[in-house]
Amino acid sequence: QLQLVESGGGLVQPGGSLKLSCATSGSTLEHHDISWFRQVPGNEREGISCISSSGTATYADSAKGRFTISRDNAKNTAYLIIRHLRPEDTAVYYCAAAGERLDSYLNRGWRVAVQDACFTPSKSDYWGQGTQVTVSS
Repeated sequence: QLQLVESGGGLVQPGGSLKLSCATSGSTLEHHDISWFRQVPGNEREGISCISSSGTATYADSAKGRFTISRDNAKNTAYLIIRHLRPEDTAVYYCAAAGERLDSYLNRGWRVAVQDACFTPSKSDYWGQGTQVTVSS
């Protein structure tokens, strides 16, 4: 059973940057894909980015350019860097994990399957409790 704990959120001014961490325990991160989501109260959970077990990143169109996902299997931790923060980035950010399958989809060119696995919340098996990011001056 994989446990995930997010950290790194907080209050930041517009234009600033944050590095969110997703620390895992209970099982090794190595054979899991990781996704990052965010959610504003009253809205559905929005997929931002995912990273395969081998380290291949995929981004939602809305996240390209300002978000960078990474992972350090030796530290059992995944990361999400957000640059040029905007007030509309204010949300609770969640990391989620699932057993590795993204590399298989990517190798086969299955783009729809990659998008589904990355950004459909029900396709992730393990979730953290979330970390609040507030962007305000």
